[in-house]
Amino acid sequence: MDKWLGRPLWAEIDLDAIAGNIAGLRRRIGDRTELLAVVKANGYGHGAVPVAKTALEAGAQRLGVACLDEAVQLRTAGISAPILILGHTPVWEAERLVEYKVTPTIDTRQLALAVARFSTERGIVTPVHLKVETGTNRFGLTPNEVVDFAQFLCTLPGLEVEGLYTHFAAADEEDKTFTRQQFKLFLSTAERLPWVPCRHVANSAAVLDEPGMCLDMVRPGISIYGCYPSSQVSNSVQLRPALSLKSRIVRLHDLAPGETVSYGGTWMAQKPTRIALVPCGYADGLPRILSNKGSMLIRGSRAPIVGRICMDQCVVDVGHIPGVALGDEVVVIGKQWGGQIAVEELADLAGTINYEILCAISPRVPRVYLKAGAIVQVRTLTDELEAGQIHKEARLTEDQR
Repeated sequence: MDKWLGRPLWAEIDLDAIAGNIAGLRRRIGDRTELLAVVKANGYGHGAVPVAKTALEAGAQRLGVACLDEAVQLRTAGISAPILILGHTPVWEAERLVEYKVTPTIDTRQLALAVARFSTERGIVTPVHLKVETGTNRFGLTPNEVVDFAQFLCTLPGLEVEGLYTHFAAADEEDKTFTRQQFKLFLSTAERLPWVPCRHVANSAAVLDEPGMCLDMVRPGISIYGCYPSSQVSNSVQLRPALSLKSRIVRLHDLAPGETVSYGGTWMAQKPTRIALVPCGYADGLPRILSNKGSMLIRGSRAPIVGRICMDQCVVDVGHIPGVALGDEVVVIGKQWGGQIAVEELADLAGTINYEILCAISPRVPRVYLKAGAIVQVRTLTDELEAGQIHKEARLTEDQR
């Protein structure tokens, strides 16, 4: 790819991988089922707007977010596709919700009345969805509540009950007993509301393992980014990870035996070695718990993290890697020279899940977007650059050197 000349820590997002994952999921569900791409949490750390545009171009029909601000971000970027809010919307956001033509999950009479009022004032009909609580016991209405509530919504002008859905608590586990119980309860509820046109329950795990649960629409999240929900889910669709996290060596330093590294001196050199400073810390999304047990790739070899990970930087031991030089690429997540550090490896070491590692990558980390291996867009805290600007910026930086 073109060389990135900005901050020596960046996330590369392969938009072709996202498009390919969407295409694979579409083949899995068939033509009769809609695909809603979940792009909440800044597109699981990948960047909501570029991911959303790529997903829609690749065959997704709708987008899913967690809150109204995330939906407004997409609308402001010119995205007109239907956007479903999968979480609670406070009643005081009803007017803005209607203004931006966003589909809410309605869970209170107060919100329903407010959305109906502002929709009627604008002379439009706002589609709404209802969530059935089937066992996750988090957000939604019980089966009896949702049936009564749906009938109440039918009396309000300006509203259309478009969708009915639930969320699985354990679809990513090998044992699908509880998931099938939830599905059965949902279907029995849906039978009491046969006039609701869009039923949806399948997350990434259900799409991969239980295609019979795909119904009218599916809501894949982690899978569109090329990751499997867990190791217990099948590889029925071949996914390609879209994100790599990379940095560069900015300092090399030789250590004598007995010298320590970073805060608290938690690592001590047992023999002469060389350490490298990498500008990637816990404020960038590298979990501090990986201190003294994580690794990074340099020249295709694993360089162990030594000492405590700091807010903005960390240190790796490169004494065993020949030819290491300032400016060498460091791979925190991704592939290099035949080696690989998968996001799942970091998650396992940190005692968490791949979702959290990806979502935790800080907004200050530049996102560098690739198509066919070339940079097409860059998003930083201060700039959003398209392809032509990127090459101009690169030439300026090279001239300054």
